[in-house]
Amino acid sequence: MSRGEPPRPTKADVAAAAGRTIPDVLAAGLRIVFVGINPGLYSGATGLHFARPGNRFWKALHAGGLTPRVLRPDEERELLELGLGITNIVARSTAAASELSTDELRTGARALERKLRRAKPAFAAFLGLGAYRTAFGRPRAVVGEQPERIGDTRVWLLPNPSGLNANHQLPDLARAFAELANAAGILAPRRRRTVG
Repeated sequence: MSRGEPPRPTKADVAAAAGRTIPDVLAAGLRIVFVGINPGLYSGATGLHFARPGNRFWKALHAGGLTPRVLRPDEERELLELGLGITNIVARSTAAASELSTDELRTGARALERKLRRAKPAFAAFLGLGAYRTAFGRPRAVVGEQPERIGDTRVWLLPNPSGLNANHQLPDLARAFAELANAAGILAPRRRRTVG
């Protein structure tokens, strides 16, 4: 554990996190709101988004030019100062996204649409093609900007940054996140280059 990092949850804490929800990192008028599928158990146990060691979300944000350094999950609220936020299609924590039913994803999508219409971010960036395709009934959707909007919010699809997604390595994720950053007119100042 590095200096300043909160303690890691125990295996029992993680196992007990099924069904928990975690607060959104959200405010009105953000440039980009990242939309996960749902929290994993590790995130449910910590109360933080993309908290599992091995998830590449935080590295991809930095490598794509959206944050000045690699933030830790416990620093997620700092995203708001950068015009970024986080929410999920489905709020409840599960061991795997495959535990979510089609109905649950579609119900989550309707609730998410209401949330995005209220918050009015410039972009909603969905992390995971399969869940987006199912939740929004868009079976042919591909990575990148989508023709549909949610209210005035532009919709963008990104690969899932989970360490379990072997189809996309960190350089691929960095390129995809950088394309979104460019489209959104965001380039975070670099404090120092972090490799890895």
